[in-house]
Parts: sequence; structure tokens; C-alpha cells
Amino acid sequence: MVVLVGILALVVGLVGGFFLARFTMKSYLAKNPPISEEMMKSMMMSMGQKPSQKKLNQMMAQMKAQNAKAQKK
Repeated sequence: MVVLVGILALVVGLVGGFFLARFTMKSYLAKNPPISEEMMKSMMMSMGQKPSQKKLNQMMAQMKAQNAKAQKK
């Protein structure tokens, strides 16, 4: 009986920990996107494009919309 309760507690803890970690990482990535404007600017410059602020704003808006769409799924 004690072994059964221990195994059940372990399984519940693992499943709960997984979903808690998943929720925490999703909220962290929503607040702190992995690509910033400076990174985008340097990436565009390395590809030979001269990034304007308008182009950077458009790309950041597209990324935010894509992230919001992915989170709804």
C-alpha cells in the first residue's frame, strides 16, 4: 500500500511539474521574446540589407502576430 501511494505521488508530481514548467516557459517567452530589434537589425545588416525603422517595426509586428496566433492553437 505504501509503495502504491509513493508511485502515485511520484506520477502526479511529474505530470504537475511538467505542466507548471510549460506554463512558466510560455509566459516567460511571451514577455521576453527571443529576438529583439537589435538582433533583427544586425541580422538584416549581415544579409546586406539596410534596415529602416519602418521595416524593423513591420517585422517585429509580424513576429508578435505569429506568436499570438501560435499561442491560440
